[in-house]
Amino acid sequence: MVIDANTKIAALIKSHPEALDAIISITPKFQKLRNPLLRKLMAGRTSIAMASKISGCGVSAFYEKLRPLGFEVNESIVAEEEKPHPVPAFLHTVKEENIVTLDVRPIIESGKDPLKNILQAVKEIPDGGALKIINSFEPTPLISLLQKQGYNYFVDRVDADVVETWFYKNTSDSSPKELDIHVKEEGWDEMINKFQNALVEIDVRHLQMPMPMHTILESLDDLQPGKALYVNHKRIPVFLLPELKERGFDYRIKEISDGDVRLLIFKE
Repeated sequence: MVIDANTKIAALIKSHPEALDAIISITPKFQKLRNPLLRKLMAGRTSIAMASKISGCGVSAFYEKLRPLGFEVNESIVAEEEKPHPVPAFLHTVKEENIVTLDVRPIIESGKDPLKNILQAVKEIPDGGALKIINSFEPTPLISLLQKQGYNYFVDRVDADVVETWFYKNTSDSSPKELDIHVKEEGWDEMINKFQNALVEIDVRHLQMPMPMHTILESLDDLQPGKALYVNHKRIPVFLLPELKERGFDYRIKEISDGDVRLLIFKE
């Protein structure tokens, strides 16, 4: 396979089974590629040039690791310019005093769920204002949830470990709606008995956000008719619940103890 600066990481991994280990050996920053779902999210849209920019190692480091695997390098092709998404006009005009800023990294690092803090911050957005969430990753579940509430968003990747996500409304005449989150606990035993011989079990307790939600949704995509997904989780995945409703799934939740939550997801 002939590669250049614009070759996607996914194409390298697909072409040669040892390419994954070779790329990870360049820098510890690429360890996250070992997670299959995270790899699926990142590798398909990340080129060698983009990955080298994130890691700060240069494209030559990739070529050095990949040549021994049989890859041919075309160094005459330069990296395509990555077109940044323009900052929305609204964010150029929003006043500093109308920006609500929430850094959720310390909350997540402490092992807590930042949802309560986020919902409070959403309520505090003034008319004509915006919410800036600071995190280490793009909060796709939160984006999906707030889009349903009428919010626009803009993601600014400050560097490899800092992502700022802005939420705002272009008009000041629509106040924030209450998020439609209903935690269904009643009828747990009844539904478990109904699907006791048709359960597909997964455990997402070891995954870091936002991978639990992505893992659950991907498992539901593969769920066979008549089956139910049994999920071992650390917390009630409130961002997931509106998404389940939109996809036509029902669910039941059982809190075993602090840090131990079970979900049953199914279609009648």
